[in-house]
Amino acid sequence: MKSHTEIFRLKAEATGLGRRRSWLPALAGRTATLAVAALAVVGAAGCRQDMHNQPKYRPLRGTAFFADGSSSRPIPEGTVARGTLQEDSAFFTGKIGNAPVRELPFKVDEALVSRGQERYNIFCTPCHDGTGSGRGMVVQRGFKQPPSFHDERLRNAEAGYFFDVMTNGFGAMPDYRMQLAARDRWAVVAYIRALQLSQHAATSDIPGGDPTKAQPAPSQPGAVKHD
Repeated sequence: MKSHTEIFRLKAEATGLGRRRSWLPALAGRTATLAVAALAVVGAAGCRQDMHNQPKYRPLRGTAFFADGSSSRPIPEGTVARGTLQEDSAFFTGKIGNAPVRELPFKVDEALVSRGQERYNIFCTPCHDGTGSGRGMVVQRGFKQPPSFHDERLRNAEAGYFFDVMTNGFGAMPDYRMQLAARDRWAVVAYIRALQLSQHAATSDIPGGDPTKAQPAPSQPGAVKHD
């Protein structure tokens, strides 16, 4: 006599139920895969590209939007960058109208001259040398010699002339407006005046009077000899 389990198995084989049950694991796997794929599609649809695809032009790219075909637009006339408003034309150009200013546009003190000496030694001595005579190291190696600051023409030149030359360049000399801020250019002018005075000072300009009548410095004691 067959058991209930065997009878059930025989009936399942006869009706094909057993074969259908063998499909269930595979069907469940496919269903899970489709569900994961559907979730991925929904998630991708939620990732927007607004921050990546921005409505902007890259520098120097052409465009049909503007009549001139350029995406880089000119700065409106009169635009001034923040912190760079230059209302004092004498200070920033060294001129009043078209005429160079005669003197520095602010008080000259020791700190200013020292600053000018520092900047001069860095940027000017290669051509003008340490005394301003125009025999700097690059001149000794073949570069065109600049005029001496001690020439009468430059000794009588206005302070604004030197500032303008440093700002805009002159002859073989390039401009130094990027290397030297406006106040530093004036500081160099102050030091150039000090150099000129050092070579052409009058007796009255020397503290203490005539240097030729100055007492010689006391001699230094020699080394002590031990017998």
